Amino acid sequence: MDTPLQKFILEIQEILDEEFSKLYSVMDAPSLLKKSMLYSLEAGGKRIRPMLLIATYKAYKSDIQKVLSSATALEMIHTYSLIHDDLPAMDNDDYRRGKLTNHKAFDEATAILAGDALLTHSFYLIANDTLLSDSEKVHMIRLLSLYSGPNGMVAGQVLDMEAENDPISIEQLEQIHVLKTGELIKFAVKAGAILGNATKEQIQHLETFSYYLGLLFQIQDDILDVIGNTEKLGKAVGSDEDQNKSTYPKLLGLENAKKQRDAYAGKAKASLQKAGADTIILMELVDYFSQRDH
Repeated sequence: MDTPLQKFILEIQEILDEEFSKLYSVMDAPSLLKKSMLYSLEAGGKRIRPMLLIATYKAYKSDIQKVLSSATALEMIHTYSLIHDDLPAMDNDDYRRGKLTNHKAFDEATAILAGDALLTHSFYLIANDTLLSDSEKVHMIRLLSLYSGPNGMVAGQVLDMEAENDPISIEQLEQIHVLKTGELIKFAVKAGAILGNATKEQIQHLETFSYYLGLLFQIQDDILDVIGNTEKLGKAVGSDEDQNKSTYPKLLGLENAKKQRDAYAGKAKASLQKAGADTIILMELVDYFSQRDH
């Protein structure tokens, strides 16, 4: 029998796929560009970030229609970052989620433009959402641009590139991942809480929750690059070592990395309880983040 989380995952994936199909049909853009955008959007991602946004919102409100544009926009920005991350100038990956990366399926120029289009159109979606008030639109756009831009995800990517081939401390590694991975996770949680009318105190506890959730997600990512299954991951394992990247297993050792991951999971759950958001789905998402095999 499916767990509540498994049912929720399938439900959200289906909803988002519908949103992406709708987006494709109404967007007045060149066919090649739309195909490239949709290729990566439909490449089988886990939809973790929009799922987290919706799950946080549902801890306080029931009807999810109000957060669909923000959730869709978030997944589009995450997808754009993956397209650009895979490019030869960055990680130079041939496969993502078991499929050819965007620049391999199309070409480098098209992949760059598809990423640009996903990034910019995400803000258009929020700005044109009739279910959000003007102040809510501004708040969502401000937070999403903050957490995905030069003070957030992009900053983390630059620091990650600068750290290649140079030894760094565990504190520096944590800072990279707080920015590169954690900021979009923070947006997911904070956006869900704000649109769900959580109190200021609840939002503060949820920010702490998102901080630990982002770190444990990255630790598990690093662990899977060491002991994961290539078929399940949809990409080759060992790429971090090949690129001489600093990772949690490299700096702490594999077993200590696992212990650190589990400690963060405990802190994330404690913060959920303080926020009054300790729903079955959110609690199971913590375990899902820390125990996933792909």
